[in-house]
Amino acid sequence: MPELKTIGLFFVTAIAEILGCYLPYLWLKDGKSVWLLLPAACFLALFAWLLSLHPTAAGRVYAAYGGVYIFVAILWLWVVDGIRPTLWDLVGVSVALSGMAIIMFAPRSS
Repeated sequence: MPELKTIGLFFVTAIAEILGCYLPYLWLKDGKSVWLLLPAACFLALFAWLLSLHPTAAGRVYAAYGGVYIFVAILWLWVVDGIRPTLWDLVGVSVALSGMAIIMFAPRSS
């Protein structure tokens, strides 16, 4: 099923992007080691490479990826930050994922 592969790839991409941004955040905000910037750079490079694996136009991939990123960021809020998502967080995630599905999986003429 190509749809599941696309969503899975977006999910892994979002994890890479979040880690690439979260590690510098820990350094800047929490005084963690500057050495966190090295894996952060690697995660951001992985993020860019993963986005390039999609077989459709870059603009469409970037637009649709945003919906999955929102979903993963809210999961991060819950799992890593320990903050339970609100009803409005879940509504927003639903809207974002609906938009992703429309952008990526709507029928198109060749």
